[in-house]
Amino acid sequence: MIKSIIAAKSDNNVIGKDNDLVWHMPADLKFFKNTTKGHYVIMGRKTFESMNGPLPNRTHIIITRKLDYEAEGCFVVESIEAAFKIAEEKLLDEVFILGGAEIYRQTIDKADKMYITEIQSTFEGDAFFPEIDKSYWNEVKREAHEADEKNPHPYAFVEYLKR
Repeated sequence: MIKSIIAAKSDNNVIGKDNDLVWHMPADLKFFKNTTKGHYVIMGRKTFESMNGPLPNRTHIIITRKLDYEAEGCFVVESIEAAFKIAEEKLLDEVFILGGAEIYRQTIDKADKMYITEIQSTFEGDAFFPEIDKSYWNEVKREAHEADEKNPHPYAFVEYLKR
């Protein structure tokens, strides 16, 4: 099973502020939707709660320290390891890790692949993506785009594989 991180981050590694995105980039939202639909997705409780309910056409695994937490139609677990165990038991080809910052920090060394949208701008934020160690990760694909009328910042879809 491939463990894949998917995230959008700015040049200064910001991924959010006040449990929300700090940019509106429809191209990234479309990429995210097309990449993750039909898959199991792993995320922290705060990330799940920021989405106003489960994303359609995905099976959610929510990680939380709240032992009594419930989310209808979702798996709720206490750890990354428990989340991966569910994915392995389901014999999945690929599972996606959606964040937030603490979940990314805990999984970046456990992941096999990363899909990173690089938003080529800097933002103020309170949630950050970990530094990508290029001695550990190999960039295998990059698709760069200029800003346009719908996407106000230049961006690139970048894929990394663990070395």
